[in-house]
Amino acid sequence: MSGKEDEKKQVEKKDADATPNSIEQLLQLLALGKELTPSQQKEMKDYKFWKTQPVPRLDEQVVSEGPIDSTKTPEDIPDKPLPLIKDFEWCTIDIEDDGQLDELYKLLYDHYVEDSDATFRFKYSHEFFKWALKPPGWRKEWHTGVRVKETGKLVAFIAATPCTIKLNKSNKVIDSVEINFLCIHKKLRNKRLAPVMIKEITRRVNKQNIWQALYTGGTVLPTPLAQCRYQHRPINWSKLHDVGFSHLPTNQTKAGMIAHYALPNQPKITGLRPMELKDVKPVLELLYKYQARFDIVQQFTEEEFKHWMLGDTDNTSNVIKSYVVEDSNGNITDFFSYYLLPFTVLDNTHHDELGIAYLFYYATDSFDTPEKYKPRLNTLMTDALITAKEFNVDVFNCLTAQDNTYFLKDNKFGSGDGYLNYYLFNYRTFPMHGGIDPETKVVSEDQTSGIGVVLL
Repeated sequence: MSGKEDEKKQVEKKDADATPNSIEQLLQLLALGKELTPSQQKEMKDYKFWKTQPVPRLDEQVVSEGPIDSTKTPEDIPDKPLPLIKDFEWCTIDIEDDGQLDELYKLLYDHYVEDSDATFRFKYSHEFFKWALKPPGWRKEWHTGVRVKETGKLVAFIAATPCTIKLNKSNKVIDSVEINFLCIHKKLRNKRLAPVMIKEITRRVNKQNIWQALYTGGTVLPTPLAQCRYQHRPINWSKLHDVGFSHLPTNQTKAGMIAHYALPNQPKITGLRPMELKDVKPVLELLYKYQARFDIVQQFTEEEFKHWMLGDTDNTSNVIKSYVVEDSNGNITDFFSYYLLPFTVLDNTHHDELGIAYLFYYATDSFDTPEKYKPRLNTLMTDALITAKEFNVDVFNCLTAQDNTYFLKDNKFGSGDGYLNYYLFNYRTFPMHGGIDPETKVVSEDQTSGIGVVLL
């Protein structure tokens, strides 16, 4: 139950030892007597673990949606944490304590996700952690860590945050959590600690009478409800080239690439402005109408939506950026949002940071008018890219989720090498479209995805 383990780094580099895209391929290799690589061996171990969990089998044909195990109550769940291997102990990370936030930063910085050349690392901030881990309804015990008994050093972490999801086809509303930031010290990755951490966070969540969890991962496990593909839109191509993030295509010049990705200095849409506290209710109403088109979405209270769109401030957050379009009658007709999570650039004499933006939620009231919808959505996303320049964003990222496929080509996004699989723990759902062709993995330009929920 991990976050964007394999590709959230967004670095388009191929690993010769990369795991295959499905468990079936691993089984075929074993049947042929082929020796598995270390990463493939790890994936097989993960598969054995997931076979013991309430998740759909890879070969299962879903005939009806619903919980897999609905027999337990909080009273059935042990009060004490699971036993750990010798010399380690459970802890709860107090994210309101700056010292413990620093420990979490160091763990994730050194051990979370890293490209194969060790060129880029996430540059988390205290503000980002508090935004990501402290939405309304957050619980301290859901920030679970492992320490070395003798030294107290933090060596592993996993988090859960409250998340109410809705399955639009069946009209089911599910109290759930989002699982993220599963990180284990590199020297402990042969200790089979990840399954224990997953079981422990599951125990802590179950004690609150919550039995479902939404999570994502780059590896195919039993069983994805959808698969999306990463998309990247260079804004500062020259800088991306300097640090090795982007490469100069054959028969192209640097000047040509810079010109190709150039953006206007000012947004195009009249009435575009930063979102304010007064906009929370009308924007949420607009989002709910818009999201009826997707198979799985997140439901928010106004307080939750305020947190996710504005942070704990009134539009002064350094993490989340939200904009609305207000017409001449004072109505909110469109909005978009994105969050900022820069990279530290290692071993580069000219640049020490890359500005990265990730598309979050958006909506427009033109969705029910096909001839207007795509042009409006494309203009809206062009303005999102333009506003991102103000915050020194060098590349703007998204997935083939929501209706993103409708604006990727015109706004010059390119497909990355990575894929993100969506999972729902202890719940069967019908497969959902991830915005790409299931076989070729090419973007489905004229088909919406079924994924309306955005995970960090």
